[in-house]
Amino acid sequence: MFPAWVFFIMLAASTDLVRGLGVNWGQMSSHPLPPTDVVKMLKVNGIKKAKLFDADPKTMKALAGSGLDVMVGIPNDKLDKLSHDYELAQKWVKENVTEYLYKGGVSISYVAVGNEPFLSSYNGSYVKPLYPSVKNIQRALDEAGVGQKIKCVVPFNADVYESPSNKPSDGRFRQDIMKHMLELLHFFRAKKAPFIVNIYPFLSLYQSTGFPQEFAFFDNGSPIRDKGAQYSNVFDANYDTLLWALKKVGFANLDIVIGEVGWPTDGNGYCNNRLAKKFYDGLLKKLASEEGTPLRKGYLEVYLFGLFDEDQKSIAPGDFERHWGIFQYDGKPKFPMDLAGQKSGHQMLKGVEGVKYLERQWCVLNSDVRNLSKAQVELNYACSLADCTSLGKQRSCDLEPHDRISYAFNEFYQIRDQDVRACDFNGMGTKVTQDPSIGDCIFRVQVALSAGERRHGLSYALSLFAPLFFIMSFFTLL
Repeated sequence: MFPAWVFFIMLAASTDLVRGLGVNWGQMSSHPLPPTDVVKMLKVNGIKKAKLFDADPKTMKALAGSGLDVMVGIPNDKLDKLSHDYELAQKWVKENVTEYLYKGGVSISYVAVGNEPFLSSYNGSYVKPLYPSVKNIQRALDEAGVGQKIKCVVPFNADVYESPSNKPSDGRFRQDIMKHMLELLHFFRAKKAPFIVNIYPFLSLYQSTGFPQEFAFFDNGSPIRDKGAQYSNVFDANYDTLLWALKKVGFANLDIVIGEVGWPTDGNGYCNNRLAKKFYDGLLKKLASEEGTPLRKGYLEVYLFGLFDEDQKSIAPGDFERHWGIFQYDGKPKFPMDLAGQKSGHQMLKGVEGVKYLERQWCVLNSDVRNLSKAQVELNYACSLADCTSLGKQRSCDLEPHDRISYAFNEFYQIRDQDVRACDFNGMGTKVTQDPSIGDCIFRVQVALSAGERRHGLSYALSLFAPLFFIMSFFTLL
């Protein structure tokens, strides 16, 4: 019998991943995994591309020498200053790009300026500073001598285009951003940079009453016909709506990259491992076939969203926001997933190795507590600082009241690194060493942090309600 490590090395070496496939690596977690361990995991699984939402130094250093192709991001809150301060743009490029371009360093292909900055729910906050920021960053890249290799791009939400009839051929860009979009499109064409768009079939299903569920997947459901094209899923229809919008303003041949696409596994009735696996199986088979869409044949460049569950993400769009990962919070794969897009779909990804956990203990509600109304007050407090998005009907933790309170207590206890004071709850909490998990509802033991990562402790938890993301208005096709 082969040792397990031999099997996984053979598996990684023999797996021919879908061409153009990457992952989004978000890090809004109270207890992030060491970046060096994550990079090793990506390489073992054969993943060659990573999209980041910032340029965290620890992550960038871990990527050095990995051979992974990297897209680094600039958060929206930096756009205003970058738009009118070229020296700041030069400084950003020096510190976050050229700093890592030494021999054996990081292979950077794109700088993503902003993240979905034209979202209608942002009420135009980032519309004006976006294009000047893009120009300043690209100028800084050019003057640093790396502009031919590293391009500025902008990841857009699919709500930048719309279709009055819900047919792709009626696709057009929103009028309120048309002037600014045209500036950017001219820039992308001149610099030979792609148009990056985030497409979420899940949100079409989640946000639209009566949306046919099969149309969110790749099951060849009841097709929709439009000008000779046939659509059996919303992914293709959404993509081709963008193509029509581009064609109508004279940019039909612009390259397109899918910056984000995925399916969450908790926080809503449509969010579970079964449906997520179904979605990814269909998506990866489609990508492997390189059939493209009805209007654009050939392979699609796609970044899956996302890598890990992130318990610090805003839940303004919905509780599912913290459950987009194809891996759990501790780097364990959630379900079998074949990144080669073959027919089997039963291959389990390799998880992050060597994960260290806190002591194997949990905090639960004392069994002798009878006044659950007082305990409910403590639950509310715990959930205001910890992640309770798995609690509720049609979620992984559909629990009885006593167990629901215990779950909340434990989440707070774990995010506080098992501090003895975090299991008091006015005398109603108690520590146990027997795992209280119930069925699919996992009572977590958190990842142990090194001293240098303690910034993600209580002070970080108190920032849970920062307005990091807003509710998204996605195009849906009925």
